[in-house]
Amino acid sequence: MSTWALVGSPNSGKTTLYNWLTGSKSKTVNYPGSTVEYNVGKLRAHLAERINDQEITIVDTPGVYSLTPQSEDEQVTHDVLYTQHNVDSLNGVIVVLDATQLSRHLMIAKQIVDSNYQTIFVVTMLDLIEKEGSQIQLEELKNELGPNIVLFDGILGRGLNEIVDLLPVTPANDEIFHHENWDIEKHTQVIQWAENLAAKTIVNRNEQKSAAHFTNQADKVLTHPILGLVIFFSIMTLLFASIYWAATPLMDLIDGLFSSAVAVATENIPGLFGEFVGNGFIAAIGGVVIFVPQIFILFLGIGILESTGYLARVAALIDKPLSMVGLGGRSFVPLLSGFACSIPAIMATRNITSKKERLIAQSIIPFMTCSARLPVYALLIAFLFGDENPLLAGLVMALMYFGAIVVGAIAANIISVFVNDTTKSRLIMELPLYRRPRFGYIFMQSLSKAKSFVVKAGPIIFGLALILWFATNFPRPEVVEGQEPLSAVEIAKDSYASEVGQAVEPIFRPMGVDWRVGFGLISAFAAREVFVSSLALMFNITDEDEDAAQQGLLAAMKKATFENGEPIFTVASVAGIFIFFMIALQCTSTVGILKREMGSWKPALMQLFFSNLVAYCLAVTVVFVLKSFGL
Repeated sequence: MSTWALVGSPNSGKTTLYNWLTGSKSKTVNYPGSTVEYNVGKLRAHLAERINDQEITIVDTPGVYSLTPQSEDEQVTHDVLYTQHNVDSLNGVIVVLDATQLSRHLMIAKQIVDSNYQTIFVVTMLDLIEKEGSQIQLEELKNELGPNIVLFDGILGRGLNEIVDLLPVTPANDEIFHHENWDIEKHTQVIQWAENLAAKTIVNRNEQKSAAHFTNQADKVLTHPILGLVIFFSIMTLLFASIYWAATPLMDLIDGLFSSAVAVATENIPGLFGEFVGNGFIAAIGGVVIFVPQIFILFLGIGILESTGYLARVAALIDKPLSMVGLGGRSFVPLLSGFACSIPAIMATRNITSKKERLIAQSIIPFMTCSARLPVYALLIAFLFGDENPLLAGLVMALMYFGAIVVGAIAANIISVFVNDTTKSRLIMELPLYRRPRFGYIFMQSLSKAKSFVVKAGPIIFGLALILWFATNFPRPEVVEGQEPLSAVEIAKDSYASEVGQAVEPIFRPMGVDWRVGFGLISAFAAREVFVSSLALMFNITDEDEDAAQQGLLAAMKKATFENGEPIFTVASVAGIFIFFMIALQCTSTVGILKREMGSWKPALMQLFFSNLVAYCLAVTVVFVLKSFGL
């Protein structure tokens, strides 16, 4: 058995090569003694056959710009290569070199060569080189780096077999020279060597047709300090607006299918069990699945922007504005990831070198509009605007996302006052050339993430659906012979849920809602998206309405009133719910990951307490102000 490490810069094609080599046999693990994750996988079976079924382990190390570590990610790659504690000894290193950025990537290659590792060099981005009419003089590289150099096409997998043939099973080299910081003279010499070698390797370049030329021209506009920000916010507004209107046809289809399933279940399964299966479990699951199209569109849009190379520009562009609130460009990607899910986003802050900046980023990521909030926002927006004005509805959705950014900026300013740390995070980022997105790959990746959302939410919703249905249906009053059976609404009024809800109603009444909405807000602390399912159980508990599931819930919300006949759901109360969900930290999993990353329960619990307190106070204030205007 032998172990090889994959080393390269971010966006160099390193992980693409790893996926070609290992396929589905890979797993994500934590580096011993660190919170940084990296991938480990076995060579694919059909590839192992080429080398007599020898067992090869591939370690995909975090992307680096240098082997002089400036972040926790870079420290892990450094440790894999030079300390190897609790990691299998390496037989060699596969260095990935982006042909379009060759001079810079040769710096890492030189450091590996000087370390005395058995090394395979893989040159990527061949499609861009061929498109611009350039040629790669492979012999020039071999003269400097040795014979083990392969050209690799990450789209078609061309060159994969040649890489595998160079993976010998030999003892690990004990004479590894630990990398040390180069002095200025050495560094200058290596830069000159890398530039000269890159110039001799990539020849016949047509600058006017090159991807670099197109990138430079596009960057004059897209990275302009003012126009670039305007374009960025315009693009994100279109993305967030499309989350609402582009998903409507699919959402209507899913809504109809689940409504039919509820009817089939309640009509064909007798007794209470049939009511639970239909109005409890199926309706609750449908309340989350209906929003999968919107979640898919969100991931699809972000995936396209990332694969083109545009998001890396935004990180550099937004570095200065973020510095005003104690953050920097390194925080951009974690903050953007927070719009999908706070948990991986908080873990991504490990790449931030400044302790202060890392703490601020971890603290404000939960304010970003994660995909779990999306079902709640979509339902409330549908209540306010229906299907009559999708453009306005999309604009409100976009405002909720940008509002989260504003809230995060305010929180960052407040937190930075209380954190004493003068360390500054340095933004070192290689801007990749603009590329055409691989739509097939992005589509499947977005589909996988949307599916993951359902799979993770499913067990939670099932358990809560069981609890909520039981709570709203028991104790069941005795039915007097000859008397009409009690309706679901009448049963719910004397249920356990009613007792609990009415006990806490004084807390939520200032927010303009009754005990049923308050009960839903409490259940949302298990998972935000459960709020929709809770409302479906608490309000849409009559089978008199034959509309589709969501339409039935919206109709029930419009009819819902307090005991005095006043409507529960008004502009004021809906705005209060919006504010609460925007600011409150309701995800228990996020609290757990905050404790892990911050190293203590104290800051995590403090954030849980203060965010919910502020959310509640602001929600009450907004409701009071809007009600004073008759809204």
